[in-house]
Amino acid sequence: MSDQAITVIGSGFAALTAVRELRKRDKRSPITVISPRPEFIYLPSLIWIPSGIRQGEDLRIPLEKFFARMKVDHIAAEVTGLKDGGRTVETSAGDVHNNALIIASGGRFIKKLPGIDHAITPCEGIAAAERIRDRLREMDGGTIAIGFGGNPKEPSAMRGGPMFEFLFGTDTLLRKQNRRDRFKLIFFSPAPEPGKRLGPGAVKGLLSTMQKRGIETRLGHKMKGFESNKVITEGGEFEADLILFMPGMTGNQWFDNSELPRSEGGLVKADQYCRVPGFEKTYVAGDSGSFPGPDWMPKQAHMADLQASAAATNLLDELAGKEPRAGFKVELMCIVDSMNSGMLVARTPKRNIRLPANPLAHWTKRLFEWWYLRQYR
Repeated sequence: MSDQAITVIGSGFAALTAVRELRKRDKRSPITVISPRPEFIYLPSLIWIPSGIRQGEDLRIPLEKFFARMKVDHIAAEVTGLKDGGRTVETSAGDVHNNALIIASGGRFIKKLPGIDHAITPCEGIAAAERIRDRLREMDGGTIAIGFGGNPKEPSAMRGGPMFEFLFGTDTLLRKQNRRDRFKLIFFSPAPEPGKRLGPGAVKGLLSTMQKRGIETRLGHKMKGFESNKVITEGGEFEADLILFMPGMTGNQWFDNSELPRSEGGLVKADQYCRVPGFEKTYVAGDSGSFPGPDWMPKQAHMADLQASAAATNLLDELAGKEPRAGFKVELMCIVDSMNSGMLVARTPKRNIRLPANPLAHWTKRLFEWWYLRQYR
């Protein structure tokens, strides 16, 4: 393998998996990672911050040691654009040149709904989850509304799973504190069958669980906006003292300062090998990309890892003069956790498995967190 400079944009799931795969297959080529900070936030465990199972700093993983092991140079900067057919990344710290590029800078939440600042978007990070924790501690009672939307132009660009977890986790927490009778929980979504991408059986299971837990639902009505104490939909409005809402996702702002091909929903177009069409030695993985596949293909860490592995393999093959051939399997794998139990859901093009909620699944999710993070600590 020739010593050619490789740049990876991002330091999330897809970016770090790409780094590991690149270095496993190529010990010599210089690798540069560009991200605002040399740290990794383990987003799946944000759901445990409100209950105190996790503290924010438990999920913030410094990457200096990992980058040193991988012989990676990190540039702490914001990416602002891309030029020269992908060979020059523009950043707040100056231009960074490369011979090959992997874009893994995540997605951006669509915050166009009027009054959306009145809602907390949990997956924005540790600070958002801590705000939820603090608000729950302050409240003596009231209505908590939890919901999610999507990107109509990019069906896969949504993250609904964590909202079910915040919903069920909040219910469990309030029951544990003997305060549940003072609160009304409402789940809302413009989708008439929320969680449909998990499979038909999962939708029935989720809605049945809500009913058993005394959680009200407001489904199938397009969102119109929010007020400080109100959720407004085309089907009506309802009051809420705390609103958690996950909007759909689109591409990063810096994509606009590039010639990258975009999907209708604003993400970077990719082929089945994670290549960016029309760009040489340029790949995309994770939430940044729009990939061919079934409409239920998820935007989740597991899928990002699979795409990143394929992108890294194909990039090195292309640098070596070979034709990229590594595809990625489409696989949805998640445990919908409720703080003391969890429902396992797995979906591939051939099968859809759902196991009823049980305590073992909760502890499996916590064990997986430990196993996954140990490679970066």
